[in-house]
Amino acid sequence: MIVLRRLETFCDICRAYIPTCEDSRKFISISICFSSACRRNCLIDMPSVLFVLTSADKITVDIPTGWYLPEAAHPYYAIVPYASIEFASPKGPNPPVDERSVKDYADDEESTKFWNDPTVKEKLAKCRHLVDIEVHNYDAVFYVGGHGPVIDLASDELNRVISSRLWNEGKIVSAVCHGPAALAQTTDSNGKSVFAGRTATGFSNAEEDTMGEIRKKLPFLLENKIKELGGNYVKADAPWGEKVVVDGKLITGQNPASARGVGQAILKALGLP
Repeated sequence: MIVLRRLETFCDICRAYIPTCEDSRKFISISICFSSACRRNCLIDMPSVLFVLTSADKITVDIPTGWYLPEAAHPYYAIVPYASIEFASPKGPNPPVDERSVKDYADDEESTKFWNDPTVKEKLAKCRHLVDIEVHNYDAVFYVGGHGPVIDLASDELNRVISSRLWNEGKIVSAVCHGPAALAQTTDSNGKSVFAGRTATGFSNAEEDTMGEIRKKLPFLLENKIKELGGNYVKADAPWGEKVVVDGKLITGQNPASARGVGQAILKALGLP
């Protein structure tokens, strides 16, 4: 016998109440948002995107870091009307934000919205440990920027395994700004770097030159690393200009100005609006 059970759920976007039924035999939840203010009409068969954030809160003892606010916010709001999003980090819940980005983007509407969004706060509080990630549950991965990924994700063995499996299973692999540093150890089934023979971008040396002491404290510069791994590194005509590069299932963005474009490119790669 099929038992339908009413569930209390709310739309992630507009927070409107969603009438939901659960089929206890098939374990399927059907949730439809009827709010006219919400662009998402149905939660059935939505693609799933994994946002991976750094757990590093320091470059050195006296130089704080973390994930960069607009580089999470802009792609999040581009994607979330059409796909489900989960957060993960090496150390799990409450990954550290780069506080400078909160201050510098205080006048940015989407960054402020993201920072105060109750759903986002809950997702961050329940951010999954990388060790708990099952690759088959996701259609795409997105590495959020900030200098943090250069410090932890670039050398994290578990991240190497997860990102390589995602790539080799044909999932979309994407990153923005310093996020591509998380792919420094990612390889295909032949052990070749994901960057080898592909065009990609990331935070440029010229942009790094504007960062003062931070540049000197980094274990590597991303532009150099991509080239070292055999990638065709490209960048915007001027520092801080928007640049998004799509090479097959590899999607990269250069800097904060490119974050929204990466989100839009992920949607396109997923066959979504």
